[in-house]
Amino acid sequence: MNYYEKELRALKRSGRFRRRELPERGVHDFASNDYLGLAHNKNLHLQTCRQLERGDIHAPKASLLVGGYHHEHRNFEKELCRSNEFEEGVVVGSGFAANIALIEALVRKGDVLIMDASYHASGVLASNIGALNKEFFAHNDMLHLEKLLSRHQDKKRRIVAVEGVYSMEGDIVSKEVFELCAHYDAILVVDEAHSSGVIGKNLLGVYDLYDVKIAPNHIKMGTLGKAYGSFGAYILASEHIITYLLNRAKPLIYATALSLYDTVLAHRSFLYIQEHKGALKKEIQRRQQLVYKVLGIEMPALILPIPIGNNERVIEIKKELEAEGFAIGAIREPTVPSAILRIIARLGEDAVSFERLLRELRNYF
Repeated sequence: MNYYEKELRALKRSGRFRRRELPERGVHDFASNDYLGLAHNKNLHLQTCRQLERGDIHAPKASLLVGGYHHEHRNFEKELCRSNEFEEGVVVGSGFAANIALIEALVRKGDVLIMDASYHASGVLASNIGALNKEFFAHNDMLHLEKLLSRHQDKKRRIVAVEGVYSMEGDIVSKEVFELCAHYDAILVVDEAHSSGVIGKNLLGVYDLYDVKIAPNHIKMGTLGKAYGSFGAYILASEHIITYLLNRAKPLIYATALSLYDTVLAHRSFLYIQEHKGALKKEIQRRQQLVYKVLGIEMPALILPIPIGNNERVIEIKKELEAEGFAIGAIREPTVPSAILRIIARLGEDAVSFERLLRELRNYF
């Protein structure tokens, strides 16, 4: 029995049908979130394998709270805290799980969650668990955010959720969000999935970019499967908040701890980025300059969205560019309000190939 045949037909009619696709060999990858190309760095992989070979185990075996917490986890957490100037941290199985952990655990009865309208689907999903009191403010609109913060001053706690770099728009959160949350005593969650490793003086993300002094109301979440070329995520906050999450956040309590391979690989990638940040920043700036030179568009991070507005057409363009040797993202509704091409200016591909892609893209404006 095809239990969902009608639903699948409807998705196909609307141009929203999805399927897994294996990457074509020889195609330049401007679709994935491997921003710095570290997923191809064999030295980091080999170093990780050698480090694990020296240990007694190679898998966590359990959740963080029942024997699955290991020295590799703690060492990486300490490095992240030291570099980002947070008191405490915890590694998590994925960015999706980290957002579920944060939103579902932090927002309690009498609180209000105030979330950017473009926040990641994982956070939106978490906000639908239980009967959370929530509001959405217009994307990166600080006037709207302030109105909502002012309106909810009677709430027990106000929790604001934003992204450092927004995954579909490619823009950077306004610096004013830090000032507003300080003024209204709001807990601020910043999802740095697409900003860690990409922006800031030390390539640490938006806190680093704006030189924000870390405060007790600040929470930073980041993923390890993008710029860090591994898999998993981390949450940084005050010791008080991390302790609370370890006691209330279900993805931390009930899920197997992050794999040791991914933890060690991410740690080594993090150190690699810090050691090579000067050269990496120059390459990031080079790609930003190419986008402005060829398309006249300012790209503040490494995400280039191009509006198309038609679900079928973005798939056609994706296939046409693939035939020319370029892999790009074709993002359709409902992930975005209107279909876009999403290009990642990865450092894993050379600048010459990126410029060739940009010149091809001019045909679709």
